[in-house]
Amino acid sequence: MGTQLNIKSEDAYRLASRLSELTGESLTAVVTEALRERLHRQLQSQDREQRLKRLRAITSDIRAAMGEDLPTSDHSWLYDDETGLPR
Repeated sequence: MGTQLNIKSEDAYRLASRLSELTGESLTAVVTEALRERLHRQLQSQDREQRLKRLRAITSDIRAAMGEDLPTSDHSWLYDDETGLPR
């Protein structure tokens, strides 16, 4: 016999039993799949957070390298003041 997991919660048993009825799967299959899906979501969430941290670090480095004089949003820094032509 394999390793056992005893869950002493009426609510957990009720939920697993209901899902088992709906899917036709065993209680073990239902609990295993629920845990697998939850673990997958958790790992995805952590991966997303790690990507966001890396992106924030990269954008922070870019911002620091740009210095204090940032271009304006009107793009005037791209054009000559006298002729209006691109620099």
